[in-house]
Amino acid sequence: MWIPILIAILSAYLLGSIPSSVWIGKIFYGTDVREHGSGNAGTTNTIRVLGYKAGIPVFIIDALKGWFAVFLTKIIFGYFPSVEMPEYMNLVSAAAAVIGHIFPVFAGFRGGKGVATLLGIGFGLIPFPTLIALVIFIAVLMTFGYVSLASICATVILPFITYFFVMPESPLLLILTIAVAVFVPLTHKENIKRLKNGTENKFLKKKNK
Repeated sequence: MWIPILIAILSAYLLGSIPSSVWIGKIFYGTDVREHGSGNAGTTNTIRVLGYKAGIPVFIIDALKGWFAVFLTKIIFGYFPSVEMPEYMNLVSAAAAVIGHIFPVFAGFRGGKGVATLLGIGFGLIPFPTLIALVIFIAVLMTFGYVSLASICATVILPFITYFFVMPESPLLLILTIAVAVFVPLTHKENIKRLKNGTENKFLKKKNK
């Protein structure tokens, strides 16, 4: 039983460890995004440092890492027909993928905050609640201009959305969203301080007329 579990966890971690922003920055721009801007190896900092042409592929790859980690687990257990996949396994693989993104073995364990990867995981496990959370993210971003604030708002609201749409079917998924609602603000502690101080950089700035 432990063999497919360990393979799934390791595979999800290695998948999450793919440092898309670092590789794209170094290969195509000769720049390590972690040495510029916020120092974060994520979509927002990639766009700030290298522009949308680099940032969009980074976002897509990071989201796909989370989405594929969920389905890779099912594929792995498919090769072990005598072993039933535990109900919690998708959550464990999801956590391994996020940990891989934050502490990537392929990039000196200096990664991003895992928001895009969490988005991919959400679409893999709870697509409708995740879609609503994404709409909230976009609305907050367009209104206030802060990616950090939008990320925090969307993830904090996600458990409530999940409770109404998914809870009767899978309490474990609700637990996952609660963990995410706690995890994302923790990874944005410095952003929260800057938001309070009014020093957080806006991703979207209003143009002066």
